[in-house]
Formats: sequence, structure tokens, C-alpha cells
Amino acid sequence: MIPRVHKRGSRTIGLLHYLYGPGTHEEHTDPHLVAAWDSLAPDPGRDAEATLKELQQLLDQPVDALPSGRRPDQHVWHLSVRAAPEDPVLTDAQWADIARRMVAATGIAADDDPAACRWAAVRHADDHIHIIATTVREDGRKPRLHNDAARSQAEARLIEADYGLRRLNTGDKTAAQRPTSAERHKAERTGRTRTAREELRETVRRAVAGAANDAEFFDRLSASGLLVVRRVAPSGDLLGYKVALPSDRNKDGEPIFYAGAKLAPDLSLPRIRQRYKGQETPDEAAVSSPRPGPSQARRSATGAVWTALLVIDQDDDGAAAAQIADVGEVLDALAKTSAAHTRRELSDAAFAFERASRSHIRADRQQDRVLRQAARDLVRGGPALGRGEDGAGTAMVIDMLFFLVITAAAWHAKKGHAQQAAAAQQAAEHLRAAYRNAAVAPLGILRERGRRLALPLQRRYGSAMREAVPDLAQRVLDEAGWPALAATLAEAEAAGHDVVPLLAEAASHRELDTAESMSDVLVWRLRRLADLPAAAGTGSAPGGARASTIHSRQTSVPGQGGPQQDRPAPGR
Repeated sequence: MIPRVHKRGSRTIGLLHYLYGPGTHEEHTDPHLVAAWDSLAPDPGRDAEATLKELQQLLDQPVDALPSGRRPDQHVWHLSVRAAPEDPVLTDAQWADIARRMVAATGIAADDDPAACRWAAVRHADDHIHIIATTVREDGRKPRLHNDAARSQAEARLIEADYGLRRLNTGDKTAAQRPTSAERHKAERTGRTRTAREELRETVRRAVAGAANDAEFFDRLSASGLLVVRRVAPSGDLLGYKVALPSDRNKDGEPIFYAGAKLAPDLSLPRIRQRYKGQETPDEAAVSSPRPGPSQARRSATGAVWTALLVIDQDDDGAAAAQIADVGEVLDALAKTSAAHTRRELSDAAFAFERASRSHIRADRQQDRVLRQAARDLVRGGPALGRGEDGAGTAMVIDMLFFLVITAAAWHAKKGHAQQAAAAQQAAEHLRAAYRNAAVAPLGILRERGRRLALPLQRRYGSAMREAVPDLAQRVLDEAGWPALAATLAEAEAAGHDVVPLLAEAASHRELDTAESMSDVLVWRLRRLADLPAAAGTGSAPGGARASTIHSRQTSVPGQGGPQQDRPAPGR
């Protein structure tokens, strides 16, 4: 249940006209009163003889009774209360009870207060009500409305429990503004799955991912097909921007623009500039270096995500907040450049994680260069075909991102960020599905190669497994994915590695036994540790750090590497 205290107004009749009217887009149906300060209050929706003017005059009576100098300018209080989409349709009697609880909790009208403010609850849709009140009590005093929004949220949690409704997490005012009911109805009428505000937010986020300066950001916005208007000061300085979908028009045919800050708190131009502070002028090496290919970009991103995991584990809140914020950029960049069979789930993961990318803990933007560069490389590397090395590289980076997102969820939960933790968990589920789509082909090839290994080799690798991980070896050997792991061990041995210590090193990085397929997890860990190509038989992977990755526990990055912790492995 979502309560929202709206900005106070000065015209009671104006709000009543809206509540009892057809709505901005004809979305209001059967507007009527479900409860009021007085059971005999007129209802212009169901009583043909009652008028809006009559209801307005009764609501305003305590205000009009004050001397003109004491009347508050903004005396109209407005609260909307909306049920979650999956909640059952409540009856008028149930909404009436909810309205009374809300006005009592917020300070408008306690149950035992005969001199409380006058109020009325209007229902014009199945899933929500609006409560209008005037902020002068019957005794002429002002109500105590301090912190009314927080009190309405607290009461909503109690109502959810009492009515068996979906339990929502309390927010911390860092969430993006929710689409209005009018925006949702318009999206439904036009056949969109998301509102214009949500589509714009996603497009702007993808334009920000890895951008190094204003010029690059605005070039990406223009290339995305959005209508873009820049706000420029008389001095010529760029102050802000607003965007619109070409197809989203008002009744006069004009585009409906949204400022960046209205899409999300961190999409205002000043907040975007904080992301690329210090990156506006790339160094000479970056300028002269060729664009990475999709495969190289994904390989680099895997290492960057591992570095972020290490930073979060160091318990520096500012640095952790920066890493988590930039996970969103990597997800956006990966979704933007992914192949068709993973694009939908990756897009949904990025969309869900957006809520997890912000909190009141201030991000230390000096700590997030590696992930932002990874996002930049993914965008510059271009779209992946989804097969061969870039397909396997996608599976590898998703595998690593899953662990980072789960780590972010645990970090938010520890800090009491309920909405962010829930959003990260939701993103993890989408990543799990994206991984399954990405990994099926490369792991299928590896499994087939493993089945063709000579029996003596298969037995030797089985023995190596029992020696390296005696407690889990039999479970791994019994899995359908064991042939893929055996094929990977064969590649590692051919590259000059001793497979027993390599396996022991891979298995020591975070726990394994909650994974649906421990062998799959170990495949990606080993391929990362041994510096093997992501896909079998595609040549040499980028090298340069083999010795350090194999022999240093602090720098190894096997897909889920890092200090050993009790975190769930992806359930593949």
C-alpha cells in the first residue's frame, strides 16, 4: 500500500473538481465518497441533489470562520493511498476504514477528537482513494501535521499486515518519482508496457553509462532518438536538460518533457557530472588505444566487477556506495550491447537494480573509476553476437555480476535499506535467468568436449577433484556439468597449470554448495584463474597477469572469487 502526501493547495473546490471529474485522461470511473468527517456529508458522486460547491463549503467552514488575517494560504491537505497491483480489490467499507486510519495517523483527525479537521475520502478507481482535508480544526487551531508523510507510511505497513496485503518496504526518499495514475493509464491506452517516464529514465541511464563528459552524454541522448532540450544560462553555461519521447504528446500535440531530476534523483545534470568528474579529459593512452571488441570488453568487465567486490568487502561505506551505484551503469551497458537471447532479462535486471543504486550514504566518486571504465568499454565495444567468445564472455560477466548484486543486497540489508535490498534481490533473479540463456551454448560445447576425453584423463581429473575438494568432490562428479569442468581442466593443464592447486584455489573463493551446479561455477572460476578464453577453442585470452592471479588469493578472480563468505552461489 502506497500513501503519498501531495503538495498543499489553496482551492478546495479545484481539488474536488479533479477528484469527481473524469481525470486527465478519462481514467476516473464512478467517483464517490467512501468516508468523511461526518456520516451525513453530501456525496456529489452518488447523490443527484448534492453539489461540489456544497461539499466544498462544508469542508472550508472552519477556515472561513477565522478572521481573514489568520486564514492559512495553503489550507488544502491531500493524501492518496494506492494498493499494490497484485492486491485484491478492496470494498468501499474497507477503503473507508483505511481512510479513517490514515487521517488519525497523520494528525488530521484522531478518532476521539471532536474538534479535528474536516476531511473526505473519494474513490474513483478500484485501486486507490484520495483524502482531502482542510487544515483548520473545528476549534480554530492548526493540526499537528509534522512528519505526516512518514506517519502515513508507518500506518500503511500496519494496514498491509491487518488486511493481508502485499508488504512493501519503507522508503528513504531516494527512489525515483513514481509514474502518476494518469501516466499509467496513458501507457495502457497506447500499448506501452512502461510509462513514458520509465522509458525515458531507462534511456537516459543507458546514455550516462560510462560517459566521460557532457558532449558524449548528449550525443548518446540524441542518438537514442529522444527529443532533448538543454537549459542554458545567459552566460552560455549549460545548467540542465529535459527529454521527451517523440510519440508522447499532450492534448495540444506538444511533446511532454521531463527534466532529468524528475526522472531520478541522480539523473540531474549536476549529479551526472559528479560521475565523470576527473574523467572529462581522457589520458593519452585512452585516447590512442583502439576500441575494445565485445569479447575483450566483457573480459575486462569481469575483472572490474571482481575489483568492486573486493572494495565492498573492505567496509568503507562511501567506496561501497560508489561501487554499487556503478553496478547499475555496467548492467545498463551490458543490456544495451547484449545479444537478443539475453537482452530482455539483462534489461529487466538493470531496471530493477536502478532502485538499489541510490541511498543516503554518499558515494565516494574517487573510488568508482574501474567500473565506470568497464561500462564505457562495453558501450564502445559494441553489440555482442551472443556466440563464441563474446557469448561465453557474457555468461562469465553475468556470473560475476550475480555475486556482486547479491553482495549489494546484503550490504543494503545490513544498512537497513529495505527497498534497495529488495531491488537488488529482484535484479539477481533476472541475472540468474540471463545467465541460463547465455551459458547454455558455451557450456554445451564444453560438456561435449569433456565427454570425448579419454577415460584415463577423465579418471585423473576426477582424482584431482577428490584431492582438491574432498568434501564436495562426489557431488560435483555426479553433476551433469562435470564434463564441462573436466574439459576446462584439460585446457588449463595444456596451458601449463597444475590442476590440483588450481582447483583448490578456485573452490576456496566463496562457498559453493548452495549452487544448483557447482561444476558450472567452477568452470568460470577456473577459466578466469587460468586466463583461459571464455569459450573453448577460441584462442588465447588477454594475458599479462597469470602468475599473480594464480598465486595471490587477494587478486584472483574466478567469477565468484573473493574473501570466503557465507553468500549464496547463483542457483544455476
